[in-house]
Amino acid sequence: MNLHPQFIGPKGSEEYAVLPIKEFRAVAEALESYQDLQDLRSAKEAEGGSPATPLTDVLSQLDLE
Repeated sequence: MNLHPQFIGPKGSEEYAVLPIKEFRAVAEALESYQDLQDLRSAKEAEGGSPATPLTDVLSQLDLE
């Protein structure tokens, strides 16, 4: 991902970064995806070795097959 920030601030300092909206949205989406991955990893770790039920068994138990 190529970013083209413009840095602005008082008296020419670099206090803020401004991105084109397309680039900002791409960065925001990437961060959300990263957070989703972190959440998934945390959930899997917290779950540990808990037993799992195959989807086919769940569907059968709920009469959804």
